[in-house]
Amino acid sequence: MKWVFLLVLTAVLIFPASQAVSAEEPPCKKITFIPHWLPQAQFAGFYVAQEKGFYRKRGLDVVILRGGPEKPPVQLLKNGKADVATLWLTSALQAQTPQFRLLNAAQLIQRSALMLVARKDSGITKVQDLQGKRVSLWEGDLSIQPLAFFRKHYLQVTVVPQSSTPNLFLRGGVDAASAMWYNEYHTILNAGVNPEELTTFLFADYGLNFPEDGIYVPEKAFRKDPHSFCAFVEASLEGWRYAFAHQDEAVDIVMQRLRQEKLPANRVHQLWMLKRLKDVYGSDHAPIGILREEDYLTVAGTMQANGLISGYPNFERFAAGCDSHGR
Repeated sequence: MKWVFLLVLTAVLIFPASQAVSAEEPPCKKITFIPHWLPQAQFAGFYVAQEKGFYRKRGLDVVILRGGPEKPPVQLLKNGKADVATLWLTSALQAQTPQFRLLNAAQLIQRSALMLVARKDSGITKVQDLQGKRVSLWEGDLSIQPLAFFRKHYLQVTVVPQSSTPNLFLRGGVDAASAMWYNEYHTILNAGVNPEELTTFLFADYGLNFPEDGIYVPEKAFRKDPHSFCAFVEASLEGWRYAFAHQDEAVDIVMQRLRQEKLPANRVHQLWMLKRLKDVYGSDHAPIGILREEDYLTVAGTMQANGLISGYPNFERFAAGCDSHGR
Protein backbone atom coordinates (compact mmCIF):
# COMPACT_ATOMS: atom_id res chain seq x y z
CA MET A 1 0.00 0.00 0.00
CA LYS A 2 2.88 2.31 0.80
CA TRP A 3 4.28 1.91 -2.73
CA VAL A 4 0.86 2.47 -4.28
CA PHE A 5 0.46 5.67 -2.25
CA LEU A 6 3.88 6.92 -3.37
CA LEU A 7 3.10 6.21 -7.02
CA VAL A 8 -0.22 8.04 -6.84
CA LEU A 9 1.39 10.97 -5.04
CA THR A 10 4.16 11.15 -7.65
CA ALA A 11 1.62 11.15 -10.49
CA VAL A 12 -0.35 13.92 -8.82
CA LEU A 13 2.78 16.01 -8.42
CA ILE A 14 4.08 15.43 -11.95
CA PHE A 15 0.82 15.92 -13.85
CA PRO A 16 0.21 19.52 -12.75
CA ALA A 17 3.87 20.31 -13.41
CA SER A 18 3.61 19.03 -16.97
CA GLN A 19 0.46 21.09 -17.42
CA ALA A 20 2.30 24.18 -16.20
CA VAL A 21 5.14 23.62 -18.66
CA SER A 22 2.63 23.21 -21.49
CA ALA A 23 0.77 26.32 -20.41
CA GLU A 24 3.97 28.34 -20.56
CA GLU A 25 4.56 27.51 -24.22
CA PRO A 26 3.79 30.62 -26.28
CA PRO A 27 0.89 30.32 -28.73
CA CYS A 28 1.70 30.24 -32.42
CA LYS A 29 1.70 33.59 -34.18
CA LYS A 30 -1.09 33.68 -36.77
CA ILE A 31 -0.10 34.92 -40.22
CA THR A 32 -2.54 35.14 -43.11
CA PHE A 33 -0.95 34.71 -46.54
CA ILE A 34 -2.56 35.57 -49.88
CA PRO A 35 -1.00 34.23 -53.12
CA HIS A 36 -1.58 36.50 -56.09
CA TRP A 37 -3.28 33.87 -58.22
CA LEU A 38 -5.39 30.74 -58.03
CA PRO A 39 -3.96 27.60 -56.37
CA GLN A 40 -1.43 25.83 -58.59
CA ALA A 41 2.17 24.62 -58.51
CA GLN A 42 3.26 28.25 -58.79
CA PHE A 43 2.73 28.31 -55.01
CA ALA A 44 3.82 24.75 -54.23
CA GLY A 45 6.51 25.77 -51.75
CA PHE A 46 3.98 27.49 -49.51
CA TYR A 47 1.59 24.54 -49.55
CA VAL A 48 4.48 22.18 -48.79
CA ALA A 49 5.69 24.36 -45.91
CA GLN A 50 2.22 24.23 -44.39
CA GLU A 51 1.71 20.50 -44.98
CA LYS A 52 5.15 19.49 -43.67
CA GLY A 53 4.89 21.67 -40.56
CA PHE A 54 7.72 24.06 -41.48
CA TYR A 55 5.69 27.07 -40.36
CA ARG A 56 4.52 25.52 -37.12
CA LYS A 57 8.01 24.47 -36.05
CA ARG A 58 8.92 28.17 -36.24
CA GLY A 59 6.00 29.15 -34.05
CA LEU A 60 3.66 30.21 -36.85
CA ASP A 61 0.04 29.36 -37.54
CA VAL A 62 -0.20 30.18 -41.23
CA VAL A 63 -3.53 30.49 -43.03
CA ILE A 64 -3.23 30.35 -46.83
CA LEU A 65 -6.11 32.11 -48.54
CA ARG A 66 -7.31 31.20 -52.00
CA GLY A 67 -5.96 33.80 -54.38
CA GLY A 68 -7.37 34.89 -57.70
CA PRO A 69 -8.60 37.89 -59.66
CA GLU A 70 -11.41 38.56 -57.18
CA LYS A 71 -8.91 38.97 -54.32
CA PRO A 72 -6.35 41.69 -55.16
CA PRO A 73 -3.42 41.04 -52.78
CA VAL A 74 -2.51 44.70 -52.30
CA GLN A 75 -6.05 45.54 -51.26
CA LEU A 76 -6.10 42.68 -48.75
CA LEU A 77 -2.80 43.88 -47.30
CA LYS A 78 -4.13 47.42 -47.01
CA ASN A 79 -7.33 46.44 -45.22
CA GLY A 80 -5.61 44.00 -42.90
CA LYS A 81 -7.27 40.86 -44.24
CA ALA A 82 -3.84 39.48 -45.17
CA ASP A 83 -0.42 39.93 -43.56
CA VAL A 84 1.81 38.66 -46.35
CA ALA A 85 1.38 38.33 -50.11
CA THR A 86 3.18 37.24 -53.21
CA LEU A 87 3.39 39.97 -55.84
CA TRP A 88 5.33 40.77 -58.94
CA LEU A 89 7.94 43.46 -58.43
CA THR A 90 6.02 45.72 -60.81
CA SER A 91 2.87 45.39 -58.69
CA ALA A 92 4.77 46.17 -55.49
CA LEU A 93 6.29 49.31 -57.01
CA GLN A 94 2.93 50.55 -58.26
CA ALA A 95 1.40 49.99 -54.82
CA GLN A 96 3.85 52.31 -53.05
CA THR A 97 2.38 55.48 -51.54
CA PRO A 98 3.64 57.76 -48.75
CA GLN A 99 1.01 56.20 -46.47
CA PHE A 100 1.48 52.57 -47.57
CA ARG A 101 4.85 51.04 -48.32
CA LEU A 102 5.71 47.45 -49.07
CA LEU A 103 8.97 45.67 -48.35
CA ASN A 104 10.44 42.87 -50.40
CA ALA A 105 11.04 40.21 -47.74
CA ALA A 106 12.29 37.63 -50.26
CA GLN A 107 12.57 37.39 -54.04
CA LEU A 108 11.46 34.06 -55.50
CA ILE A 109 11.33 34.23 -59.32
CA GLN A 110 14.48 36.05 -60.38
CA ARG A 111 14.41 35.27 -64.08
CA SER A 112 11.28 36.48 -65.83
CA ALA A 113 9.19 33.69 -67.31
CA LEU A 114 6.96 36.03 -69.34
CA MET A 115 7.23 35.59 -73.09
CA LEU A 116 5.61 36.03 -76.47
CA VAL A 117 4.77 32.95 -78.51
CA ALA A 118 4.26 33.09 -82.29
CA ARG A 119 3.66 30.56 -85.04
CA LYS A 120 6.45 30.32 -87.56
CA ASP A 121 3.91 29.79 -90.35
CA SER A 122 2.66 33.33 -89.68
CA GLY A 123 6.04 34.56 -90.91
CA ILE A 124 7.49 35.33 -87.48
CA THR A 125 10.98 33.95 -86.94
CA LYS A 126 12.73 37.03 -85.50
CA VAL A 127 11.85 40.17 -83.55
CA GLN A 128 11.40 42.43 -86.58
CA ASP A 129 8.83 40.03 -88.03
CA LEU A 130 6.38 41.16 -85.33
CA GLN A 131 6.01 44.50 -87.12
CA GLY A 132 2.36 45.08 -88.05
CA LYS A 133 1.17 41.81 -86.49
CA ARG A 134 -1.77 41.17 -84.18
CA VAL A 135 -0.47 40.38 -80.71
CA SER A 136 -2.64 39.49 -77.71
CA LEU A 137 -1.52 40.85 -74.34
CA TRP A 138 -2.78 40.50 -70.80
CA GLU A 139 -3.72 43.74 -69.13
CA GLY A 140 -2.12 45.45 -66.15
CA ASP A 141 1.36 44.55 -64.96
CA LEU A 142 1.69 41.76 -67.48
CA SER A 143 1.59 44.26 -70.35
CA ILE A 144 4.55 46.33 -69.09
CA GLN A 145 7.32 44.13 -70.48
CA PRO A 146 5.82 43.47 -73.93
CA LEU A 147 5.01 47.15 -74.43
CA ALA A 148 8.56 48.08 -73.39
CA PHE A 149 9.81 45.35 -75.75
CA PHE A 150 7.86 46.86 -78.66
CA ARG A 151 9.18 50.35 -77.91
CA LYS A 152 12.74 49.08 -77.56
CA HIS A 153 12.61 47.47 -81.01
CA TYR A 154 10.52 50.23 -82.67
CA LEU A 155 7.66 47.85 -83.41
CA GLN A 156 4.14 48.90 -84.31
CA VAL A 157 1.72 46.08 -83.52
CA THR A 158 -2.03 45.73 -83.10
CA VAL A 159 -2.65 44.87 -79.46
CA VAL A 160 -5.59 42.57 -78.76
CA PRO A 161 -6.81 41.91 -75.18
CA GLN A 162 -5.96 38.40 -74.02
CA SER A 163 -8.07 36.27 -71.71
CA SER A 164 -6.70 33.83 -69.14
CA THR A 165 -6.26 31.16 -71.83
CA PRO A 166 -4.30 31.04 -75.11
CA ASN A 167 -7.39 29.91 -77.03
CA LEU A 168 -7.47 32.96 -79.31
CA PHE A 169 -3.91 32.19 -80.40
CA LEU A 170 -4.69 28.51 -80.88
CA ARG A 171 -7.65 29.40 -83.11
CA GLY A 172 -5.49 31.69 -85.26
CA GLY A 173 -7.13 34.89 -84.06
CA VAL A 174 -3.76 36.54 -83.38
CA ASP A 175 -0.25 36.09 -84.73
CA ALA A 176 1.45 36.10 -81.32
CA ALA A 177 0.31 35.82 -77.71
CA SER A 178 1.54 36.34 -74.18
CA ALA A 179 2.47 33.25 -72.19
CA MET A 180 4.23 32.23 -69.02
CA TRP A 181 6.96 29.72 -69.75
CA TYR A 182 5.81 27.52 -66.88
CA ASN A 183 2.11 27.70 -67.72
CA GLU A 184 0.48 28.80 -71.00
CA TYR A 185 3.44 27.70 -73.13
CA HIS A 186 2.86 24.15 -71.92
CA THR A 187 -0.89 24.52 -72.54
CA ILE A 188 -0.11 25.40 -76.17
CA LEU A 189 2.11 22.34 -76.51
CA ASN A 190 -0.59 20.16 -74.96
CA ALA A 191 -3.01 21.46 -77.59
CA GLY A 192 -0.93 19.67 -80.22
CA VAL A 193 1.45 22.40 -81.35
CA ASN A 194 5.05 21.22 -81.66
CA PRO A 195 7.87 23.39 -80.24
CA GLU A 196 9.47 23.43 -83.70
CA GLU A 197 6.39 25.21 -85.04
CA LEU A 198 6.80 28.10 -82.60
CA THR A 199 9.00 31.17 -82.28
CA THR A 200 9.42 32.32 -78.71
CA PHE A 201 10.61 35.61 -77.26
CA LEU A 202 11.52 35.43 -73.58
CA PHE A 203 11.76 39.03 -72.41
CA ALA A 204 14.61 38.17 -70.05
CA ASP A 205 16.72 37.43 -73.14
CA TYR A 206 16.13 40.95 -74.48
CA GLY A 207 17.31 43.08 -71.56
CA LEU A 208 13.91 43.11 -69.86
CA ASN A 209 14.41 40.71 -66.99
CA PHE A 210 11.69 41.74 -64.54
CA PRO A 211 11.76 39.64 -61.35
CA GLU A 212 8.30 38.24 -60.79
CA ASP A 213 6.97 36.46 -57.69
CA GLY A 214 8.32 37.85 -54.42
CA ILE A 215 7.18 37.81 -50.79
CA TYR A 216 5.93 41.24 -49.71
CA VAL A 217 4.97 42.66 -46.31
CA PRO A 218 3.64 46.13 -45.37
CA GLU A 219 6.59 48.08 -43.98
CA LYS A 220 4.81 49.16 -40.77
CA ALA A 221 3.82 45.59 -39.91
CA PHE A 222 7.30 44.28 -40.66
CA ARG A 223 8.97 46.85 -38.41
CA LYS A 224 6.70 45.82 -35.52
CA ASP A 225 7.46 42.09 -35.77
CA PRO A 226 10.39 41.30 -38.07
CA HIS A 227 11.03 37.99 -36.32
CA SER A 228 7.67 36.48 -37.30
CA PHE A 229 7.84 37.66 -40.90
CA CYS A 230 11.39 36.41 -41.32
CA ALA A 231 10.33 33.09 -39.81
CA PHE A 232 7.62 32.96 -42.49
CA VAL A 233 10.23 33.62 -45.18
CA GLU A 234 12.59 30.97 -43.81
CA ALA A 235 9.84 28.35 -43.62
CA SER A 236 8.58 29.21 -47.11
CA LEU A 237 12.05 28.90 -48.62
CA GLU A 238 12.46 25.57 -46.83
CA GLY A 239 9.16 24.56 -48.41
CA TRP A 240 10.41 25.52 -51.87
CA ARG A 241 13.68 23.67 -51.45
CA TYR A 242 11.76 20.60 -50.34
CA ALA A 243 9.30 20.92 -53.23
CA PHE A 244 12.08 21.09 -55.81
CA ALA A 245 13.86 18.10 -54.23
CA HIS A 246 10.66 16.00 -53.89
CA GLN A 247 8.63 17.04 -56.91
CA ASP A 248 6.16 14.16 -57.01
CA GLU A 249 5.29 14.60 -53.34
CA ALA A 250 4.98 18.36 -53.81
CA VAL A 251 2.60 17.90 -56.74
CA ASP A 252 0.54 15.49 -54.62
CA ILE A 253 0.13 18.32 -52.11
CA VAL A 254 -0.78 20.79 -54.87
CA MET A 255 -3.35 18.38 -56.31
CA GLN A 256 -4.89 17.96 -52.87
CA ARG A 257 -5.21 21.73 -52.61
CA LEU A 258 -6.82 21.96 -56.05
CA ARG A 259 -9.37 19.30 -55.13
CA GLN A 260 -10.15 21.10 -51.88
CA GLU A 261 -10.81 24.28 -53.84
CA LYS A 262 -12.83 22.37 -56.46
CA LEU A 263 -10.57 23.54 -59.28
CA PRO A 264 -9.73 21.50 -62.41
CA ALA A 265 -6.53 19.58 -61.81
CA ASN A 266 -4.06 18.23 -64.36
CA ARG A 267 -1.15 16.48 -62.68
CA VAL A 268 1.09 16.46 -65.77
CA HIS A 269 0.66 20.21 -66.18
CA GLN A 270 1.32 20.91 -62.49
CA LEU A 271 4.50 18.82 -62.60
CA TRP A 272 5.66 20.71 -65.71
CA MET A 273 4.99 23.98 -63.91
CA LEU A 274 7.03 22.96 -60.87
CA LYS A 275 9.97 21.79 -63.00
CA ARG A 276 10.03 25.06 -64.96
CA LEU A 277 9.77 27.12 -61.77
CA LYS A 278 12.90 25.43 -60.50
CA ASP A 279 14.70 26.91 -63.52
CA VAL A 280 13.68 30.51 -62.71
CA TYR A 281 13.97 30.43 -58.91
CA GLY A 282 17.37 31.81 -58.03
CA SER A 283 19.98 32.58 -60.65
CA ASP A 284 23.70 32.45 -61.33
CA HIS A 285 23.95 35.92 -59.79
CA ALA A 286 21.88 35.51 -56.63
CA PRO A 287 20.42 32.64 -54.59
CA ILE A 288 16.72 32.19 -54.01
CA GLY A 289 15.41 34.84 -51.64
CA ILE A 290 17.60 37.73 -52.79
CA LEU A 291 16.43 40.67 -54.90
CA ARG A 292 19.35 42.01 -56.93
CA GLU A 293 19.78 45.78 -56.94
CA GLU A 294 20.56 45.73 -60.67
CA ASP A 295 17.24 44.02 -61.45
CA TYR A 296 15.35 46.35 -59.12
CA LEU A 297 16.76 49.46 -60.79
CA THR A 298 16.07 48.06 -64.28
CA VAL A 299 12.41 47.49 -63.46
CA ALA A 300 11.91 50.74 -61.55
CA GLY A 301 13.69 52.78 -64.22
CA THR A 302 11.69 51.22 -67.05
CA MET A 303 8.41 51.84 -65.23
CA GLN A 304 9.30 55.44 -64.46
CA ALA A 305 10.43 56.11 -68.04
CA ASN A 306 7.08 54.84 -69.29
CA GLY A 307 5.06 56.95 -66.88
CA LEU A 308 3.84 54.04 -64.78
CA ILE A 309 5.34 55.38 -61.54
CA SER A 310 6.56 58.86 -60.65
CA GLY A 311 9.31 57.64 -58.34
CA TYR A 312 10.45 54.65 -56.32
CA PRO A 313 12.02 53.87 -52.93
CA ASN A 314 15.76 53.53 -52.66
CA PHE A 315 16.83 49.93 -52.90
CA GLU A 316 18.14 49.66 -49.34
CA ARG A 317 14.75 50.58 -47.94
CA PHE A 318 12.66 48.53 -50.37
CA ALA A 319 14.70 45.35 -49.92
CA ALA A 320 15.35 45.82 -46.20
CA GLY A 321 13.78 42.49 -45.37
CA CYS A 322 15.32 39.60 -43.49
CA ASP A 323 18.97 39.87 -42.48
CA SER A 324 19.22 36.09 -42.46
CA HIS A 325 18.88 36.18 -46.24
CA GLY A 326 21.90 38.30 -46.90
CA ARG A 327 20.56 41.83 -46.49
